[in-house]
Amino acid sequence: MSLQVDDLRTDARTNPLGIDNPTPEFAWRLVAERPGTLQAAYEIEISTSDGAWWNSGRIRGDRPFGVAYAGPPLESCRRYHWRVRVVDDAGTISGWSGPAWFETALLDPAGWRAHWISGPPESAQDHAALYLRTTVEVSDRIVRGRAYVSALGWYRFFVNGHDVTGDALVPRWTPLDHMVEYQTYDVTGFFRPGTNVVAMAVGDGRFRGRLGALDKRSVYGDRLAGLVQVDLELADGGVARLDSDERWCAGRGRILASDPKWGERVDLRIDDHAWRTAATTPVTPPPVTLHPVDVLPWPDRQLVAEEVERVRCIERLPATRVWRSPGGRQLVDFGRNVSGVARLLLAGPAGTTVSVTYSELLDPAGELDAAHTANHGRAKPQRDQVTLDGGPTWYQPWFTVRGFRYVEIDGPAEDLTGAEAIVLSTDVAATGRVDTSDERLNRFHDNVLASVRANFADTPTDCPTRERSGYTGDIQTFAPTAVVCVDAQAFLRRYLRNLACEQLPDGRVPPMIPSEDSTFSGGRRTFSKLASGSVGWGDASVILPWTLYRYHGDERVLDRQYDSMRRWVDHLERRARTRSGWARWFGKRVGGQERYILDSGFHFGEWYRAGSDTGSQVRNLLVRRPVVATAYLARSAHLLSRAAGVLGRDADAATYADLAHAVRAAWRAAFVRPDGRIGADGQDDYVRALGFDLLTGEQRPAAIARLAALVEGAGTRVTTGLLSTPMILPVLADGGRADLAYALLMRTASPSWLAQVERGATTVWETWDGYDDKGRGLLSHNHYTHGVVAGFLTEYVAGLTPAEPGYRVIDVRPVPGGGLTHASATVRTPYGPASSAWRVDGGTCTLTVTVPAGTSARIHTDRTVDVGSGIHEISWGQIAVR
Repeated sequence: MSLQVDDLRTDARTNPLGIDNPTPEFAWRLVAERPGTLQAAYEIEISTSDGAWWNSGRIRGDRPFGVAYAGPPLESCRRYHWRVRVVDDAGTISGWSGPAWFETALLDPAGWRAHWISGPPESAQDHAALYLRTTVEVSDRIVRGRAYVSALGWYRFFVNGHDVTGDALVPRWTPLDHMVEYQTYDVTGFFRPGTNVVAMAVGDGRFRGRLGALDKRSVYGDRLAGLVQVDLELADGGVARLDSDERWCAGRGRILASDPKWGERVDLRIDDHAWRTAATTPVTPPPVTLHPVDVLPWPDRQLVAEEVERVRCIERLPATRVWRSPGGRQLVDFGRNVSGVARLLLAGPAGTTVSVTYSELLDPAGELDAAHTANHGRAKPQRDQVTLDGGPTWYQPWFTVRGFRYVEIDGPAEDLTGAEAIVLSTDVAATGRVDTSDERLNRFHDNVLASVRANFADTPTDCPTRERSGYTGDIQTFAPTAVVCVDAQAFLRRYLRNLACEQLPDGRVPPMIPSEDSTFSGGRRTFSKLASGSVGWGDASVILPWTLYRYHGDERVLDRQYDSMRRWVDHLERRARTRSGWARWFGKRVGGQERYILDSGFHFGEWYRAGSDTGSQVRNLLVRRPVVATAYLARSAHLLSRAAGVLGRDADAATYADLAHAVRAAWRAAFVRPDGRIGADGQDDYVRALGFDLLTGEQRPAAIARLAALVEGAGTRVTTGLLSTPMILPVLADGGRADLAYALLMRTASPSWLAQVERGATTVWETWDGYDDKGRGLLSHNHYTHGVVAGFLTEYVAGLTPAEPGYRVIDVRPVPGGGLTHASATVRTPYGPASSAWRVDGGTCTLTVTVPAGTSARIHTDRTVDVGSGIHEISWGQIAVR
């Protein structure tokens, strides 16, 4: 057919099992033979096993996404099948799409019958894993089975010995004082007529395990617990139910200690196979000793269904090298820096303890470097301790995750050439690809994707080795790059839901989400209280929703987060009005406009500028930099105004537009000198001024010229920090200095992006240098923040950007240069894949653009051309490759 529909998704996922959204959103993709095809209308049909459920009727609309369910109230624990057909702008009606489905979980909290169960209170003292089990009799063949499972801690769930959870790390980290995620499993094939064994193991996870820079443990509680509710529909029409309650047993097993950061201590001599499979209590010595469970009071925590793909194995890497270090320990190299665990074949005399230590690096002597990610002088390694049972055993830890390339085995082991790295990440699809004539840039883009994979776990972390915290500043700067690399929509939606949950009543936002604070462990820590008002970090509450709207056309996230966005901007405005800071007393006063200058409160400022030292960081924190804080007030007020306009909140749109205008004017009055110099006259001052559109049209040329002079005066290198580095190359290119942007991009001396590549990096480093002058590793070697320049490759080098939200109109504006002879980028937009590819041959550049059905594009070369969907080729001359 000439018009078809495919790639059906519900709430940004394909066939999701167990959602609790009463009004899910539908999306699809047009496939059309006719160039320039646009969608004009659509019709959605939903059915259940009982027949037709709802038909939307024909609805006018040109967007094949963001279509909210508007039928009768959905029922809990039910599967719905849906399909869609569309009408294009020529009146052609497509056939019905193939079917898709979604299944609801427990939409009403009253549907929970299960109880939270735990072991004896004294079992919490040594941090051993919690083992739970019960049996259930089933009278007939099962035709449909569902299990709704959660835990306070990470868990594995078993039915008759089958590992239903697999290697997933669940539940996802949420603000555990407020909400806990649960999973829905199809267990139809795991139960059988007769006696069935249901078992569960719970490790510390993010609930009781060590968190953050200080490795604080038991933040949310000290008693692990499980929650299980099973519904089985039988062939004879009956129903069997199983709930976690007082009839379960609890005990200890082979996992004697588990921590997400510090690792596991395991005794393989303890048989847990019988615990999972035997219909009677295991009696093999030494037994998994079981006792009656403690039924806990129902906690004041909301249970929420998954809305993101799980953290699970997304890749297995074989060992590339096995050898002995100079010290005699066995080392395994997996060839790439990843996040996950290793699967190793261990063997030796019963009772022998083997230590398995993970690290990203080797030290200059060729030994495993377990100290390069130490916090505050502590160098606790990522290590498991395994007591052997006398036979060969494939060992893979259950309740921990590491950042590593190398593994050291201290003790006996079998043939380690079969060792595997189990790469764990949120299972999000790669949606963007870049290819250029410079293989180093291609490798750098691969490294950025690898760091996204490593750090997009249960929250967007800063690194998989050390803190593993969800810093708001890191993700708000990186998000525009993330969304053109991977399908991050659902992932960032969950992060924002967590953010709104933990936002303080006065509008401040914790610097990490989840905040790593809990009433159980004493409430807000001093650092969290201090840093919750920091601009650039708290602005994630505004910038992240706008990023999702710009790239995904996601209006629902604007609506859901609107109150959070507004409360943050209102907080900043109140702080500006108080004028309580002392920093401005040393600067130019601007009379009545001082009420719009944000000069008080704690702010990280331009964190870790390239080349900065500890002293400069301390000065940065103490001075507070009102020039930075005020700029962010202007930026967030502007974005909030635009979001209000999208949502039809016209009064708010006008109010915050006026605020943004007033703050920009005050910022110019206070921080732009008569000679055009800005703030402290650093690169970041000009980058932010230009990138946030704070200057008048007359002021911009001088700012571009001064920025260029500062870059060249620094030896053509960046001296920006976390907040402004993402903008420096785009600002230079937009200001007519693409030559200088390319000079920075292609630089190979540190600080630079290609310096890491030329030193063999397989991920992005936390520091520009990566190593000290003695060759010892510095901090994490897997930290996506400096990878923001990958967005420049897509949006400037290849020239592919959304001109309208969700790429409804695509802007194609390639910027050839840097000695490149060709470059291309592909992005999977909400409408389908779009691509831009250019190649220079002699003095002619040929550009090929693919525009998906339902969209149009504006192509800028030596002229501007508006085109519809299809494949388009344009050539122009006078191209010099420098």
